[in-house]
Amino acid sequence: MTSHSSTALLSKRLAVLHGHLAAARDARLAVVPTAGAAVAVPPSDFLGFEELLGPEERQWRDKARAFAQNHVAPIIDKYYEKAEFPFELLPKLKELGIMGGTIKGYGCPGMSFMSAAMVVLELARVNSEFAGFFIIVTYLVMLSIEQCGSEEQKQKWLPRLASADAVGSFGLTEPGAGSDASGLQTTAKKVAGGWRLNGQKRWIGNATFADVIIIWARNEETGEVNGFLVEKGTKGLRTEKIENKMCFRCVQNADIYLEDCVVPESARFPNADSFLKGTAGILSASRIFVGWLPVGLAMGSYDAALKHLKERQQFGSPLAAFQLMQEKLVRMLANAQAMYLMSWRLSELFVKHGQVTRGQSSLVKAHNTLKGRECVALAREVLGGNGIIYDNVVARHFLDMEAAYTYEGTYEVNALVCGREITGIAAFKAPKNK
Repeated sequence: MTSHSSTALLSKRLAVLHGHLAAARDARLAVVPTAGAAVAVPPSDFLGFEELLGPEERQWRDKARAFAQNHVAPIIDKYYEKAEFPFELLPKLKELGIMGGTIKGYGCPGMSFMSAAMVVLELARVNSEFAGFFIIVTYLVMLSIEQCGSEEQKQKWLPRLASADAVGSFGLTEPGAGSDASGLQTTAKKVAGGWRLNGQKRWIGNATFADVIIIWARNEETGEVNGFLVEKGTKGLRTEKIENKMCFRCVQNADIYLEDCVVPESARFPNADSFLKGTAGILSASRIFVGWLPVGLAMGSYDAALKHLKERQQFGSPLAAFQLMQEKLVRMLANAQAMYLMSWRLSELFVKHGQVTRGQSSLVKAHNTLKGRECVALAREVLGGNGIIYDNVVARHFLDMEAAYTYEGTYEVNALVCGREITGIAAFKAPKNK
């Protein structure tokens, strides 16, 4: 066989192989059935994550994806520009029925852990603030009530929060206690008929309009951290919206001021008499979902960047035809796939064992926000001038990844938490001056 014939045969075989691969890829990108609307499998599902999901996970994922695309995407830019929460979406959220996530009973959906993870991912693809709203209300507020509250507290609040007829807020962070949440200074003093709360909270989401705020305060008698349900309108409770944020603009973060705020004994969590029994356990679960949020931001940014590069023409060719653009797309895609798989494995461990180590959750959160930061930056870069306006999802994702990089433990703190676990050496505190 001549060299020319061999080359021709090889080219023919490669063409056939390319056809098979293209057909498989097209099949994977086909429209999948969803509740209410048909939603295509996005290009960012490059490694076939669809196959990891069971019927329940696919159902909740598709419902969340359709909700985000059909209801959130068309209106979110105007609210982001005005730094306002989209209250008009709450009736639609009630219809969606996701609030309460994995909690069983009390009007909650009782979905699987992986289903809840898919809800966070799909909401974050379109808007991270709505994903954050779901996490705050479900896995900070409602989970605190479900695990730490009395039956009376559960009956009073969980059904209302699950139906989105009420909104909750989680008051832990303080001006001087962020990553070191155990160092909070807000106090709770036992008085006749209840407790007197004094102190300040900072960066508390939903606080300006929440019907109930969970306040974590240090018991003056025991020195332990206790939890309290403080209802809207309680005397001595004051909130003030934090203005001029560059990111997470739809989230109404606020300062909370507690000035001789007296709550009844029935407002205290009976099953949270220490930091480890209360907040630490709640944060262990919520941080897994916080690790999923940047996955959604990265995947949403990649999908938008790919679409732009295939449609945008320069020098007679689509931008996607240029080598540098393809390299950046591959880097973004690799980051997004790795982020997904790390969050998936962490979630698997939690489902199997009922817990993960602090180092494990910190590793995933640190990795996903670091790589997610690179991913959204590349997406913003390849969009050129279009990458700095809200009309394109990339601009919002680029900004919101900065918030994800910082909240629920900064990148550095999460790195040190994991570092402590793998070395056995705590490196948090600087040496004291002699």
